[in-house]
Amino acid sequence: MAAGIGRRYGGLKQVAPVGPAGEIILDYSVFDAQAAGFERVVFVVSEAVEEALRPRMQASLARGCQIEYVLQTLMPLLGAGPIPHGRRKPWGTGHAVLTCRDCISTPFAVINADDFYGRGSFTTLMAYLRRAHDRDGLLDLSMVGFPLENTLTEHGQVSRGVCVVDRDGYLVEVRERARIETGKGGVGFLDEGGRWTPIPPGGLASMNMWGFTPGIFPKLQEAFGEFLELARGDPTETEFLLPDAINQLLVRQQATVKVLSSPEPWYGLTYQADAPRARKRIAALVDAGVYPRRLWD
Repeated sequence: MAAGIGRRYGGLKQVAPVGPAGEIILDYSVFDAQAAGFERVVFVVSEAVEEALRPRMQASLARGCQIEYVLQTLMPLLGAGPIPHGRRKPWGTGHAVLTCRDCISTPFAVINADDFYGRGSFTTLMAYLRRAHDRDGLLDLSMVGFPLENTLTEHGQVSRGVCVVDRDGYLVEVRERARIETGKGGVGFLDEGGRWTPIPPGGLASMNMWGFTPGIFPKLQEAFGEFLELARGDPTETEFLLPDAINQLLVRQQATVKVLSSPEPWYGLTYQADAPRARKRIAALVDAGVYPRRLWD
């Protein structure tokens, strides 16, 4: 998913260089995904991102990987009418996945373009997807979870999917929380009224690394239709988010979500001040021989 407008970053963070030869985070994600056995990449982009991203991809990974681009526009799906006046931002991560419904027919992974997940995360997710199978109307989904404390930045607030997992390793609930930060009382978030709400330590965060079967598409389409009805009161800002859609499936007992732990450190680009840290960590992986100095050579 690469269609975000990067308000907090102040630009197209999807194409921000982090590697020694100018590689972007997506280069490393696709490189790791290929090593794990994934064979095809679908980029969900806006017009601006496609213009910046396509030349890079064609010059590098397109030589050894199937690539397709899907445009996430502001026009709602389902014949829902015109674009609401004043709408500028994309419809959200749930809508981003839904836009791929006509070009994906096998189990697939979903990731953010600006998050580094590490090869072990892709290997773990691929192992689950190889045996994923919907049964009796119950979707067999999966998610790679990361320790919440490890996904924060010292440079400002972030949004994360805060997870509740049962003793068998299945997702009970995931709630998208905005304005998460580390304060004197630990990790917490500011609610809509500006009140500080602590988050218990030791929890997992969803960083939008999901494993889906194609059965997710009709469920997302149904949920997006319901979302548009509810969004009429705030048609310019509200978003159809993956955690909310998955939560709805769990409440309705239409899916199970296996939570997979990853041995990899996560890091991403929320603010421009996060970029030096990402470059430093990737440089360390290059020096350790995990990645070549020029990734696509």
